[in-house]
Amino acid sequence: MSAHLLVCPIVLPLAVGALQLLLGERRRGAVAALGAASCVALVGLAAALVLRVGSGDELAAVYRIGNWPARFGIVLVADRLSALMLLLTAVLALALLPCALARRRQPGGPVQPLAQFLLMGLNGAFLTGDLFNLFVFFEVLLAASYGLALHRPGARRVSAGMHYIVVNLVASMLFLIGVSLIFGVTGTLNMAALAKLVPQVPENTRALLHAGAAILGIAFLVKAAMWPLGFWLPRTYAAAPAPVAAMFAVMTKVGVYVLLRLSLLLFGDGAGAASAHFGAAWLLWGGVATVAVGVVGMLGARELGKLAGYNVLVSSGSLLGAIGLQQPAVTAGALAYLVVSTLAIAAFFLLAGLVAPREEVDGASLLEPYDPTGMALYADEDESRATVPAPVALLGLSFLTCALALAGLPPLSGFLAKFALLAPMLEGGAGMGAGATTLFTLVVVAGFCTVIAMCRTGIQIFWADEDWVFPPIRAGEAASVVVLLALCLALTVLAETPLRYLAETAAQLHAPARYIQAVLP
Repeated sequence: MSAHLLVCPIVLPLAVGALQLLLGERRRGAVAALGAASCVALVGLAAALVLRVGSGDELAAVYRIGNWPARFGIVLVADRLSALMLLLTAVLALALLPCALARRRQPGGPVQPLAQFLLMGLNGAFLTGDLFNLFVFFEVLLAASYGLALHRPGARRVSAGMHYIVVNLVASMLFLIGVSLIFGVTGTLNMAALAKLVPQVPENTRALLHAGAAILGIAFLVKAAMWPLGFWLPRTYAAAPAPVAAMFAVMTKVGVYVLLRLSLLLFGDGAGAASAHFGAAWLLWGGVATVAVGVVGMLGARELGKLAGYNVLVSSGSLLGAIGLQQPAVTAGALAYLVVSTLAIAAFFLLAGLVAPREEVDGASLLEPYDPTGMALYADEDESRATVPAPVALLGLSFLTCALALAGLPPLSGFLAKFALLAPMLEGGAGMGAGATTLFTLVVVAGFCTVIAMCRTGIQIFWADEDWVFPPIRAGEAASVVVLLALCLALTVLAETPLRYLAETAAQLHAPARYIQAVLP
């Protein structure tokens, strides 16, 4: 069983999703039970992989399908980074399970099978060791996401969903073009083999290799929502159902994962003078621009879903800028920020769905524009103690916790993650360059702007607006929010072990020789 452990996170959701389709809508209880069992099993499998590659000398586990040589066959590879992403995805899916079970009696088509196919695509993208199968799994997760984004369609959701589909089809076309150019130059698409071949590429074809890598990078920058390629994200995520948008919080990290993997494996220090750190400056300054756009969007957002979407842009921009710096300590901090921001943003999307359902975009769910003269209206109000219903109090406390985590304020794990990300930039000083200084400044400013945007929104919803109507809250939906925020709190208390694992992961990424040796013995 240990030898086949790597293929299980792909085969399991595929089999469960197919069985759920066969059971159909009439047996929703059995479909829900299968989905729950799959999510629990995926967490166990991911945890087993984390333990396997995180202890001892085996830093990368390899599974060669059909026992073909890695350069010619299909190979799955699990190292510290891919195991981390598998665990994050599985934990997020399990945390969203109570919300999914609370909505299982609602009609709406094969949502749970699509969720399983989405998990299959995500797990395959994190485990694959070659670019062609990365494209295959990329298309699987995108196809599933199309169906989930258009679940229970209305005019607004269809409009945003069609834009999302068109943008990703263009990105898929660019993916194929980039992969074709790379294969034409090197004769292989295996990542480890490419890492060995890049320094040996003749100078007369190196420009073609760089062109293919750049086109491939654009395809993943669309998924990572770098400005100006991420214009689609806030509108699409705001229109999607709340649990779907919460699951999509990890989908933007697929692009970040691939860019981190390829930039350090193919174009790291060992790529030769002509190719080392290729594209790093574009990632750095593109990340800076993305953070700036996300900050402006947060301050101007008048809808909770879009406010959460612009938080995704700030998160993606910070991560892309950190990847562009290509420093091990910064990479370790970026991985910590990736985990915490994914959990916090997913919780915020769920909260947005509880406070202001997506179907109610006219009226109560729109936030009022900021008017400083309007504070005078509350000057003479009765300040006697008000009674707050328990569900609303829970939503308010959860909103406050989300605000602290997203802004990176103490004592939550968001502060620890941002500190781990920013401290190496501060210690590096002028030696890190103007880009690092700009990124450091913008990430700090983004934290303050997040406080402003979240405080303004929270005050209007939970305090100042007496006409805000809270919809009925199901216990399962509230439980998912609580679980996600509890995970953020757990990462605060148990920070030492995860941070040590992430530091070792960053060190492994910046010294990929062990990865290459494991795949190509």
